[in-house]
Amino acid sequence: MYTRDEKYMSEAIKQAKKALKIKEVPIGCVIVQNDRIIARGYNKRNSKGCVLEHAEISAIKKACKKTGDWRLEDCTMYVTLEPCQMCAGAIVQSRLNKVVIGSMNPKAGCAGSVINLLQMSQFNHQVEIEKGVLEEKCSSMLTEFFKELRKIKKEAKAKERACK
Repeated sequence: MYTRDEKYMSEAIKQAKKALKIKEVPIGCVIVQNDRIIARGYNKRNSKGCVLEHAEISAIKKACKKTGDWRLEDCTMYVTLEPCQMCAGAIVQSRLNKVVIGSMNPKAGCAGSVINLLQMSQFNHQVEIEKGVLEEKCSSMLTEFFKELRKIKKEAKAKERACK
């Protein structure tokens, strides 16, 4: 039986799988208010050709539209990968109450890995963080994606060398 956090992280994983289907980095996100999902998002950076097309930004935009307010103070975000600096900034700015993270990102994460923008006392808002919810599912999806990407790049280089 799933816990409440696992239930919503499973929904974020479904969003990540949508990204995977369009050959994007599989990152998914949902925003929950009053025990209901009010917004969903997944990574579309490459397919849209825009750096702003992260799962978290997409979900925040939708949640703001749904609530009619830029303040999401009574909402929780579930995201499969630790937010980057851009997304962490948007999370603080939108006043989200809590962020539940599946997998941490030691190279670019800004919720504790590289820096913790979500809980800096210098800002006027800090966000509660829960880490490691369905971590294995979230991280294995990313690991497999990048493993396959490296394989494709290696094959393309070999094919290029063979044609010379």
